[in-house]
Amino acid sequence: MRSIIKSFLFLTLFFSVTYFTGCVPSKPTEDIEILPADRLVKKLEVNRRKIKSFEGVGTLHLNTPEIQNSTTFRVVLSKPDSVYVTFFGPFGIELAQILISKQNYVFYESLNNTAYEGSINDNILKSIFKIDLSLTDLVDAFIGSVNMSERLYKEPDYYKIDYDKYILTYLDSLRKTSATYVIDVRDLGISDFTLKDSKNNPTLEGKYSSFGILETVAVPYKISLKNNSRKQALTIEYNSIQVNKKNIYIDFTIPDDADRVKF
Repeated sequence: MRSIIKSFLFLTLFFSVTYFTGCVPSKPTEDIEILPADRLVKKLEVNRRKIKSFEGVGTLHLNTPEIQNSTTFRVVLSKPDSVYVTFFGPFGIELAQILISKQNYVFYESLNNTAYEGSINDNILKSIFKIDLSLTDLVDAFIGSVNMSERLYKEPDYYKIDYDKYILTYLDSLRKTSATYVIDVRDLGISDFTLKDSKNNPTLEGKYSSFGILETVAVPYKISLKNNSRKQALTIEYNSIQVNKKNIYIDFTIPDDADRVKF
């Protein structure tokens, strides 16, 4: 039965695309205060935590060895651990709804009027989105933010300013891995991050672009994540975004006549 739900979950990632890019005016570099590494990381983490809730409408593109498809979607996030996603097909037809919390998930497959419910785990998230992300990482992925909390009290091994970019690199001496972050000097938007293995091969890459300034935070309208070791790529392109909306709620109701399957 678990293979059945996986098949249904995969069906949500199939349909077509609208495209949006946006940009924000840049501040003159001469008006910018250049920050030392410790203050920069603190500001990045403060900005990430400013976003308490998030609502976005756009297109999700998935490219893996098993699936190469796109779907339009709406996502509502309430930090720290609630994710609600609706997937749409052609002409705005609802295909599925997914509600994920810290402990449970509900997947409602609209065309068959069937709801699947169970305890959340990493395998379920992989089945839904077909890319290896924890729930916390999934929330950050939809928002286009990077969790820097583990870097707050650690100086980077390499730190430089390349014209209008900060570049931070952290080395893990035990695992012999590295993490590099590229940040815009003007608006403190993280435009790139790269994780490399012991052989200096990039294992995970993130690229963020088309930023808008929302609640004083640079929020990307285009997000690309690549898990190179598993040949998985996820791209999100937003048409519209709202953050910290008052009285945000998740309007997820399973029809009374729906079939319910519990795991």
